[in-house]
Amino acid sequence: MHLSNPTPFPIHRPRRLRRDAFTRNLVREHSLTPHDLIYPVFVHEGTNKRVAVPSMPGVDRLSLDLLLPVAEECVKLGIPVLSLFPSIEAELKTPDGKEALNPDGLIPRVVRKLKAEFPDLGVLTDVALDPYTSHGQDGVLDETGYIVNDDTVEILVGQALAHAEAGVDVVAPSDMMDGRIGAIREALEANGHIHTRIMAYSAKYASAFYGPFRDAVNTRGALGKADKNVYQMDPGNSDEALREVALDLAEGADMVMVKPGMPYLDIVRRVKDEFRVPTFAYQVSGEYAMIKAASANGWLDHDQVMMEALLAFKRAGADGVLTYFAIDAAKLMKAR
Repeated sequence: MHLSNPTPFPIHRPRRLRRDAFTRNLVREHSLTPHDLIYPVFVHEGTNKRVAVPSMPGVDRLSLDLLLPVAEECVKLGIPVLSLFPSIEAELKTPDGKEALNPDGLIPRVVRKLKAEFPDLGVLTDVALDPYTSHGQDGVLDETGYIVNDDTVEILVGQALAHAEAGVDVVAPSDMMDGRIGAIREALEANGHIHTRIMAYSAKYASAFYGPFRDAVNTRGALGKADKNVYQMDPGNSDEALREVALDLAEGADMVMVKPGMPYLDIVRRVKDEFRVPTFAYQVSGEYAMIKAASANGWLDHDQVMMEALLAFKRAGADGVLTYFAIDAAKLMKAR
């Protein structure tokens, strides 16, 4: 039987395979486990310091001491990776974002502590300058305000090396500068970090779904009315995503990512079909916030929608999902 010429009714009754739970479980094409989840967390300086992110209910910025119990919970739940994002103090932000190079900065210190306490927990770090720049852009500006590619890449290489030297497992360049994957891979190899993996944000779109994230890392105000259209991808483009992925793989990426997630599941599917490489999607802050808001108003069932949305990523071809729902979803899966 071919899909274009199916066996007709009543010889074939599709509902036979939906009749009861055991049959549905037996023939299910895709499933979700805690091992499919990466948990993004926001860290800041201080001790016993927790700051809620109002636009992301249930998400907090945490000091390192408060992050450690979260990491322990991830280990117990089977969530394999934490993804770190910094909220940097305003006095450390500069036009060139050079605090990103500090080997004793916030993220390298957090990486070292996490790997010391939980050596089997994967740690992934964002490689980008927007948390560190006073203007909120992901790179260095020229006199006209344009983001300069090659000068930015040079700083990103130093940032990736600082993270690798701290012991990070995976660096994830999210800046969308041209050539940065090749430059980072070359530097990692030259400095003996041959096991450091690169998860490239290969298809990162200039999306309106990032707003709550910018609240979490304190960059919304810095960005002002500016946008990131000159380096992040146009939401109308699909073929371009395949070109970006091909370039990143050729330059040495081990894994690729599509961001945002659900509005771009078609891109996830195309990337997986074309390249057959480890492919990830980021269920971004705006997606999370919408589900939280709708469920808080009683318009949607929180847990059912959460799980359905995460399963959709797997069905579209994603090998894993970065999601703020990771702990909630893993708990639900463990309870079933």
